[in-house]
Amino acid sequence: MSFEGEPNHGTNLDPSTLSFESLWSRRRIIASYWLVVLLAVPLWWKATSIDRLSLPENRVRGLSGKEISFPLRIHLDSSAVSHSVSEIADAVTKVLSDDLKEGGSGLAVSVTSSDLEEHKGYSVKLLQDGSKNVVRGRDLLLSTPNHESEQFGQSSTRRLADVMRALVAPPQALVSGSAQQAVKYASRYRLAFTLLNQDSASGNAALSWDIQSSIHRYLKPTLEKLSVLHNFTIESQVQLHAPLAFDPTIVTHNNSQSFGLTPEDLTVFVNSAEWTLSSSVSNDPVLHFVVFVPSLLNNPLYILDKKNAVTNSNAFILPQWGGIVVLNSPKEHLSIDDLHSTFGIFESQLHALLAVPTLPADVTSDEIGPFTDWQLDALVRRRTRENFGDSRETLESIILLVNQISNMPVGQDVKGDVQDALSALDQASLSFLRNLESW
Repeated sequence: MSFEGEPNHGTNLDPSTLSFESLWSRRRIIASYWLVVLLAVPLWWKATSIDRLSLPENRVRGLSGKEISFPLRIHLDSSAVSHSVSEIADAVTKVLSDDLKEGGSGLAVSVTSSDLEEHKGYSVKLLQDGSKNVVRGRDLLLSTPNHESEQFGQSSTRRLADVMRALVAPPQALVSGSAQQAVKYASRYRLAFTLLNQDSASGNAALSWDIQSSIHRYLKPTLEKLSVLHNFTIESQVQLHAPLAFDPTIVTHNNSQSFGLTPEDLTVFVNSAEWTLSSSVSNDPVLHFVVFVPSLLNNPLYILDKKNAVTNSNAFILPQWGGIVVLNSPKEHLSIDDLHSTFGIFESQLHALLAVPTLPADVTSDEIGPFTDWQLDALVRRRTRENFGDSRETLESIILLVNQISNMPVGQDVKGDVQDALSALDQASLSFLRNLESW
C-alpha cells in the first residue's frame, strides 16, 4: 500500500527481460531435449535390436544322410583246412559284407589271406581240434568240426561269418542289458557308491565297508579299459536310515515268512524324497551303485518275478540310473572279501549301463581282464557312430528352430559353436574316408 507523495519502491518488470523467459532460453531448452533424444537413439537401438547372425545352413544340410564307415581288414589263416585260403576269404568277405550292409553297421570288412607276419589288426585262425572258439587279444581261434576239417563248404562259411559278425558288430542281443538300460554317451561320469541301511537301529545293519580297496581290486581293470571312452570320478557314502516308500510284499519262502520286491516295486524302489544318494555338485551324469540292507522287519528281502515267486537274483538295474544289490544278513563291517560277489554284480551292471557288448555264446576268452579287445573295439565304433549321428541331428534341429522363430537371437558364440561342430564332423568324415581309400 502506498500513499500519494511517497516514492513507489516496487518494480514493474517486463517478462521479456527475464532470462528464463527469454526466447533464446526457451529454444535452448527445447533443443537440449531433442539432443538427449537423438543421443539416446543408438542406445535404444542397441538395447532393442536382435543380434541374428546367419548360420551355415548349406553345410548342415550337406550332412543329411551322411554316415561314417569303418574299414576292417581281417587276416584268415586256414592252413588246417585243405581248401584254398583265398577262396575261403573271398566267400566269407561276401557273406559278411552282405550281412553288415543289411544291418547298417557302417563297417567295410575285407577278409584276406596275406602273410600273417605282415598283418596288423584282427586275425582268425581255423583249427581242427574241435576245441572251443577262443579270442585272444584281437585274434580268434575258431574250431572246425572234424567232419569239416578237410572241406570248407557253405555251412562252414556261414558259421565263420556269423561268429565274426557277432564280434565286430554285435547285435542288440549281445549288448549287455537292453537299449533302454544303457545311458547316453558322456565323456565324464560320476560313479556314486552307497551303503544304504533301511534302519540301522533295528540291529540288522552294515556300518562301514572297505569301499576304496574294493573299487581298486574289482573295478579298476574295467575303469582303466574304458578310459579310452570315459573319465570316471568316484564318490562313496554310508547312510544309516533310508526307509522305503512302500511296504514289501509278504511271501512264504523255504517254509518261512519272507518279504519280496515285485517288478512294480523295483520301478519305485528309490525313495528320492528321503534318500540322498549323491553328495557332489556337478554337471556330469551320475551312475549309482547301491548296497541296500533291509531292516529286521523286512528281512529277508527277495526279488520276485511277475508271479510273485522268489527269484535267484538279489540285484537289479534301474535303466539309465544305476544298479542295486540287496544284502540281507551283513556284517557290521564289510571287508574287501565280503564285497567280492557284490562288486562282481556291480561290474556286470556297469557293463550294461555303458553298453559293453558280450561275447557270443560259443566264444570264450582265455585272457584275464574285464572284457576283450574285440568287445572294446565294437563299443568304440558304436559310440562313434552314435555321437556322429546325434551331432548331425542336433545341428539340423538348431537350423530348423532358428528358421521357425524369426526373432530368435543368434550371437557369435552360437555361430562359432555350430562352425566348430561342423569342422569336427568334416574332419571325422575325412579321416574315415582316407582310411577307406588307403585300405
